[in-house]
Amino acid sequence: METAYLVLGGERVPAVTGKTFPLLEPATGQPFMEVAEAGREDIERAVRIAHQTFETGSWSRLSATARGRILLKAATLVRERLEQLATIEARNAGKPMRDARDEVGLAAAVLEYWGGAANKIMGETIPVQDTGLEVTLREPVGVCALITPWNFPLVIASWKIAPALACGNTVIVKPAQLTPVSTLLLADILMEAGLPPGVISVLPAPGAIAGNSLVTHPLISKVSFTGSTEVGAHIMRLCAENITRVSLELGGKAANIVFADADLQRSVNSSVFAVFGNCGQDCCARSRLLVQRSVYEEFNQLLAARTAALRVGQPLDEQTEIGPLISAAQRQRSLDYLALAQQEGAHVLMGGNVPSEQPNGYFLQPAILTQVDNRMRVAQEEIFGPVVTVIPFDTEEEAIRLANDVAFGLSGSVWTQNLGRALRVAKGVRAGVLSVNSNHSVHTEAPFGGYKKSGFGREMGMHAVQLYTEVKSIFFSQE
Repeated sequence: METAYLVLGGERVPAVTGKTFPLLEPATGQPFMEVAEAGREDIERAVRIAHQTFETGSWSRLSATARGRILLKAATLVRERLEQLATIEARNAGKPMRDARDEVGLAAAVLEYWGGAANKIMGETIPVQDTGLEVTLREPVGVCALITPWNFPLVIASWKIAPALACGNTVIVKPAQLTPVSTLLLADILMEAGLPPGVISVLPAPGAIAGNSLVTHPLISKVSFTGSTEVGAHIMRLCAENITRVSLELGGKAANIVFADADLQRSVNSSVFAVFGNCGQDCCARSRLLVQRSVYEEFNQLLAARTAALRVGQPLDEQTEIGPLISAAQRQRSLDYLALAQQEGAHVLMGGNVPSEQPNGYFLQPAILTQVDNRMRVAQEEIFGPVVTVIPFDTEEEAIRLANDVAFGLSGSVWTQNLGRALRVAKGVRAGVLSVNSNHSVHTEAPFGGYKKSGFGREMGMHAVQLYTEVKSIFFSQE
């Protein structure tokens, strides 16, 4: 069985302890690769290397244009290896190949964006009362600990790595233990593209070891975390000890609001993938459908028909639309919530069963819940599986109230032909990324992040510069 090693300062090495752990393929439940398991000594070495590299300036003092060229070269290499990376992502994360290819393409686009943006990160000149010149500089923060989740391993790694490098930082990536392989390959590609030694490390390990050791290390200047709200709160507490800068992209329970004047067929076709795509394992999943009462029954019929037509199957099958969940535990979580929903009085309109034609792996038929009250746990808590609740509303004001009546505020959608209503509702919903007549709200060029318990800080677009730079103010006296 093939073994994937750590990337330490840009070099592939085994863990100091020699420990490895198996990766299970979600579609089969069987091991398909061994991965080196980083320990505290590996983490300490990685931090020291990253800190020394940053201090010597072999990357941070390289011209921004030169840094950008390396990222652009990496983007080209990612595109050239699209099939290899997509196949790894499909096998390691259970993604249908069509989705895996799209995500590899998105990672390449992110690298390309920051390759072009690197020499456009700039300060200001500011008129001040004293006689002279006031300027600001944007400087890299230092060593960045980037902690990524298992649901979009390559994409979210690129979201963090690319802007951090473009700004001149060194990075240590702690990928999710379940899905580290594509991030290790991305580090290889960056080195091949010309990234100097010492700039990047990738350390697969259990979060309790690697995450805690990284975020509490005094030489870490910045932590960027994507994951659950509970773990994010823990990381925030740990970062407080050293006053370490932190940004958090956490859970969600997005509302998908459908008004009676919407194009119902279009909204249904989009909404199915907005919640069941990636088998529901998406913090942006529109898992609460709020549908105006006058079209509620019609919408449910259309939704059930389109959901029944979804192709649930093996990730490497080109016809598959929905693959397995990441693990047996994640599937059981969805099953437990479905049982809880029925105890609370909800009705399973369809789905929620383990498909007999897929006896191996962690498959689950997408489920639709009706007769749901917004205060039920299934409507309030993030399930992270292929489960959607459909809740009726009467008025625009009620729709906004229901949309906001959760602890999260990451994403959401509004479906209506009325421009004024679309604007009012979009302004009224407390979420960081919204779309109108679309369920696509994540764009390489635009800021991404949440309100409330969905976290803080904005990744993507030029707003991400704020996460990975310090602002220095300098006054030059004219006298």
